[in-house]
This record gives sequence, structure tokens and C-alpha cells, in this order.
Amino acid sequence: MAVAAPESPPRAYVLSFRCPDRLGVVARYSGLMYDCGAYITEVSNYSDPVTAMFFLRCVFDDRAMTVPYAELARRLEALASTMAMDYTLRPVSERPRVLVAVSRYDHCLSALLTKWKAGALPADIVAVVSNHEDCRRLVEFHGLPYHHLPVSADNKREQEAQLHALVEGQRVDLLVLARYMQILSDDLCRRLEGRAINIHHSFLPGFKGARPYHQAYERGVKVIGATAHYVTSDLDEGPIIAQEVRPIDHQVSVQQMVLYGHDIEATALAQAVRLHCEQRVILNGQRTVIL
Repeated sequence: MAVAAPESPPRAYVLSFRCPDRLGVVARYSGLMYDCGAYITEVSNYSDPVTAMFFLRCVFDDRAMTVPYAELARRLEALASTMAMDYTLRPVSERPRVLVAVSRYDHCLSALLTKWKAGALPADIVAVVSNHEDCRRLVEFHGLPYHHLPVSADNKREQEAQLHALVEGQRVDLLVLARYMQILSDDLCRRLEGRAINIHHSFLPGFKGARPYHQAYERGVKVIGATAHYVTSDLDEGPIIAQEVRPIDHQVSVQQMVLYGHDIEATALAQAVRLHCEQRVILNGQRTVIL
């Protein structure tokens, strides 16, 4: 007696989009999904009354699909053109390719690598780049390539060109600045718009720039924080994705703040990377919508 071959599990896809808010947005999107037999398993949306923009993220699978995925993508493209829709559609299995940049502090890098190895980060970290050699052993322990690109005032342009070539050559979807203590040029920021995340060791918009813990100490703050945000040409002004805080009091020194900050920086950055890679973050001007 022949044994029937087991059915392959449904293939899942994730769709996120933003468009001007208007009557019928949900009806037209859901009608397309229904017509194509897309089985929706997760959906969330937000209508912004201030910007009059609509945001949606959904996950669906092909268990009941009546058309090939390519046909659904073609119909979605046609719908997007009539609704001024900015969208992203991809198979869930195609995880974003991530390049991590670091200088000497390794706490954020270590957290990302640990979560990646444990399968808790829905991304493929393809390599680590640094302007120092300090983190090489940690990176190579995890079996990843380590690219040492030293930088100085004399070679900054050439070093950035090497960094950008690495991004392009590795088909990187997201550059993560995990305490990479270099300011990217305006040109590189524009090229990486929406696909570069930085961690700033302060609860932005307060205490921007260098030595934020020293600034916080001088002001006598009662909480310290860390902010993960998209990189823009305006230093520490990019749209915020995730923030973490820790209460302190007058007894906490600057040195203790720095040590406490290691945990909240690592947590905020890992959370932001996860949200981005799960396609939950949609830009809304200078703000973000997290779905």
C-alpha cells in the first residue's frame, strides 16, 4: 500500500504599506487578498488623524491561494499605483541580510550575536565591520567574517567607500551601528535611508552627541536611557524605533551610568533590529508607526 507524501507546510508572506487615508483602503486591500485566496493569519493597522495616512501590516500564507504568488504581487503593484501606496512584500522565510558595524565597545554586538545564534533575531547577520581590531575574536568565534576598515581624518572618504562597497557586495538589507563611533557622511546617510539603525546612549531627544552620560550626570537626571533610531544626516535626529530607561538617583556616578547603560543599550538595539526585520516599523514623517 502506497504511503501518501506529507503535504508541505503553507508558505508565509508579510506585507506592510502606508498610503493616504481614504474611504475604502481596507476594502480594496482585503478584496485583493480574498480574490487571490491569501489566508491572512495576522493583521494590524493604524490611521493617523494628524498626517491623514493609513498604515497596515499583515501576514498571510498560501494554503488557499488561487493564483501564483507572482500574480498576487502583480495585482498588488497595480493597486499600489492607484492608491499612492508605498509597500513591502516578501516571503517570511527570506530574512533580511544584516551587516553590523562596531568600534571597541562590544556589549551591543554581543547581544545581537547571541540572539542571532539562538534564533531569536529574524535576520541573517552576514558580517561585522569595524574600524578597530578589538571585536575580531568575538565575531570569529561566531563564525562570521570580520572586516577591519581603519579610519582617520585623512582616509574617511575612502573608508566609507569601502563600507558602502561591502553593503552592496553583501546585498545588505540593514546596516546596524552597534556603538560604531563614527559619524556617517550625509551622502552615505542618504544612500542608506530607512535601512540603517543606530543606538544612542541617551534617551533622545535629550543629550545628543558625545558624552551623553556626562551630560545627564551634570543635569542630575533620575532616569537614564538608550534610543535606537534610523540614521539620518542630522546627528541623533532620526526617527525613533525603540527606547529603554533605567531609574537612578543622586548616588550613581558617571562610571556607574555607563555600566548600567550597557544593558539598556543592548536591549533597545536588539528590539529595534527585531522590529525592523519583522517588517513592523513604518516611517511616518519624522516618527515611526510600530505594528
